[in-house]
Amino acid sequence: MEAARPRPVGSVSPHVDLVLGATACCLACVFTNPLEVVKTRLQLQGELRPRGTYRRHYRGVLRALGAVRRADGLRGLQKGLAAGLLYQGLMNGVRFYCYSHAEDSGLTQRPGGTVAAGAIAGALGAFVGSPAYLVKTHLQAQTVAAMAVGHQHNHQGVTSAFETIYRKQGLVGLWRGVNGAVPRVMVGSAVQLATFTSAKEWVRKLQWFKEGSWMVALAGGMISSVAVAVAMTPFDVVSTRLYNQPVDELGMGKHYRGFLDCFVQISKKEGLLALYKGIGPAYLRLGPHTILSLLFWDELRKLTCRYQQHGV
Repeated sequence: MEAARPRPVGSVSPHVDLVLGATACCLACVFTNPLEVVKTRLQLQGELRPRGTYRRHYRGVLRALGAVRRADGLRGLQKGLAAGLLYQGLMNGVRFYCYSHAEDSGLTQRPGGTVAAGAIAGALGAFVGSPAYLVKTHLQAQTVAAMAVGHQHNHQGVTSAFETIYRKQGLVGLWRGVNGAVPRVMVGSAVQLATFTSAKEWVRKLQWFKEGSWMVALAGGMISSVAVAVAMTPFDVVSTRLYNQPVDELGMGKHYRGFLDCFVQISKKEGLLALYKGIGPAYLRLGPHTILSLLFWDELRKLTCRYQQHGV
């Protein structure tokens, strides 16, 4: 059997990365959840209807934030936060844990290794976190009838949502929409981790900032966030639609049969540009979330390494 590869300087064990990755992304989620609410509403607005044939309750990021506040109050801007934190903890804990394993095994040093490791880690994380994302989407879509977009599930809260879905659809029902979540997170994770690693190295070589500065991670996260938003938004729209659609007595979706069917229907009935619905808040949410989560993760890793090396 091949000897264990020594861990690179500045890295931590996969078990520690699980905790650090989950913590970093949960911290970022608190700041970016209002934009996630807006993004969800925009992605559901005008579902399967041609442009110009429906009333647009939500227009642009700032006006949409105002519309959510008027309809649901200040607390409405943090709708689904508990489910969002659960999702971020589960999905990113698994994702960073698997990516750290890939680093230890040397996979990320091979050509295309960071992309492959990011995609695989993202797929596993998406599967584990899918029930929480399902509930988060349902709760964020819920609002007063006059401002409603998409199907309204009318859950009373996070626990009630899990109980209702399980009672009506069984255990399998909690993973409804996972076929849209896996490609979404695979693409996002592969692009995020690969571009962040490359961008950080590029910034470091240019010597814009002193060695070890948190600004290196910040700059890398800013570059990575643009790539993530562009690559991920079409998958994000499809995923939101699959999660939020109503289901029949057998637990089958009433609007879409699966990922490809949803992709085709949106393109045909709403136009290709509909796959980029909510790109504004998606970037404003993905951008800060990517920057903050990667920055927090990088800084937490450095603090942990310093503690392990010096015990201080």
